[in-house]
Amino acid sequence: MRAVIQRVSEASVSIDGTTKSSVAQGLLVLLGIEAADTEADVAWLSKKIVQMRIFGDEAGLMNRSVQDTGGGILLISQFTLHAATQKGNRPSFIKAARPGQAIPLYEKMIQQLEADLGRPVATGTFGADMKVALVNDGPVTIVIDSQTAL
Repeated sequence: MRAVIQRVSEASVSIDGTTKSSVAQGLLVLLGIEAADTEADVAWLSKKIVQMRIFGDEAGLMNRSVQDTGGGILLISQFTLHAATQKGNRPSFIKAARPGQAIPLYEKMIQQLEADLGRPVATGTFGADMKVALVNDGPVTIVIDSQTAL
């Protein structure tokens, strides 16, 4: 699993011109699911996202997590995070999991994030053409890949 985690002042996702979900201060997480991913990747990555200390404390140091701050999480599925670009000019998505595998893992990630965070997580819709808006706070952007970290 690959995640692009952005600390945001606000973020939202719209489908067909209608806002589906939004968060104020918190995290926007773009999630790419790879064919090699399992529920172990879900558990590891969820814990990492919820506990990552990228929010400022009283001294302005990054010592607080989204869990500590009471911030929200907006989770968006994005298979293009697994684009292979080494050959030619058209990205290949051969490593991205097919919907039959990816959807259950995406749904498991929602459940795991909610359990680890202790509150509901905002989401997009798997496979939909979504418009994502955000105000990146910092900017702070972190990329994590469970396949290289486990």
